[in-house]
Amino acid sequence: MQKAAAGSEAAVTVLYHRYSRPLFRYFFRMLWKDKSKAEDFLHDLFINIMEAGEKFDSGRSFSTWIYSIAHNMCKNEYRKQAFRLAVNGHHHPEESLPEVAMHPLDEQMFHLLLDKCLAHEQEEVRTMFVLRYELEMNVPEISRIIGCPEGTVKSRLFYLKKRLAAQLQQYKVMLER
Repeated sequence: MQKAAAGSEAAVTVLYHRYSRPLFRYFFRMLWKDKSKAEDFLHDLFINIMEAGEKFDSGRSFSTWIYSIAHNMCKNEYRKQAFRLAVNGHHHPEESLPEVAMHPLDEQMFHLLLDKCLAHEQEEVRTMFVLRYELEMNVPEISRIIGCPEGTVKSRLFYLKKRLAAQLQQYKVMLER
């Protein structure tokens, strides 16, 4: 990051190749599975990093820093959407998931239902879920990104897993993977 902040295009390219795919997945998941919005946010994030590279503290983990920025970008977007809804009733359309019969080993249906369950959770809890189980970050990293104590992250993930297990009982085999 220090080289990127100093203007090295090669360093920016390395950072982009290393972090673009997981950050895209994060934005895609957190921004209503809107591919174009996720791409826009990814590119905006890297522009922000290039413009504000001097703000990076080299004593801090780069991945924690970049995901903190991504998390804050999503929070700002949620605020904008809430404001639009309050002012004129328009908001980002959430995907409507079809109601279909349950098949215990149908992995695609499992993921659809998991997404539907997660859509009813608070934004911060969804963020914790994505960071922990999709991007495989550890609890201390998530704590630093979200800005809450590790114990809070652990307890929220614990209770989320209990709620999901209760809602997705027929998929117990997949949940235990």
